[in-house]
Amino acid sequence: MIVILLHEQPLRFGELHRQVDGITKKVLVDSLRALERDGMVEKDDVHYRLTPLGRTLHDPLRALQTWAESYVDDVQQAQERYDEAADNRLLGVAEANLD
Repeated sequence: MIVILLHEQPLRFGELHRQVDGITKKVLVDSLRALERDGMVEKDDVHYRLTPLGRTLHDPLRALQTWAESYVDDVQQAQERYDEAADNRLLGVAEANLD
């Protein structure tokens, strides 16, 4: 998400933080530092921007984002089936211990 946002334009930390739903400041700082260390992002005095290497990530990440948006319902259904089965296993163990 950070790479996709920075592909559009350089952004200040606060702008990035507002645009990435649910991310804490600590996680954003850690993510930006990791991207900077890997040569994907650079920071001037106030803006973060993609490096030429970071720009090469845009198309693959956009494809992944498109896939995730297309299959979010399928993933959520799979998670619900898994959680229900796990709950049933736990209840089965708990009921067996009551006998």
